[in-house]
Amino acid sequence: MQISKIARIAAWSIAVSIVVLSVVPPALRPETGAPHKLEHFLIYFAAGFAFGLGYKFERSLLAILPVMFCGSIELLQAFVPGRHARLSDFIVDTLAMWVGLMTASLISIRARK
Repeated sequence: MQISKIARIAAWSIAVSIVVLSVVPPALRPETGAPHKLEHFLIYFAAGFAFGLGYKFERSLLAILPVMFCGSIELLQAFVPGRHARLSDFIVDTLAMWVGLMTASLISIRARK
């Protein structure tokens, strides 16, 4: 139960961070020096993993929630000067969240055995 609470706090913190970092002007966004797609994959994987550990989802929600979240982020960027909505980012971000959710699900299943 404690892990679930910590994971929920982490999940929402990461989600808020993604939103904030996606809508600030490019000059204010920190860069790690890692390739752009890798940065995206890692943060969205972490979000999916944390949500997967913190919440028990129905399979249909596992498929649709990442699409809605990642799509919303990309659409928001279309209205921020200096930011760009990219289909490639949407695809990478959604896949990363799915992988994170699936990884958390597999860990949860193994832990119950």
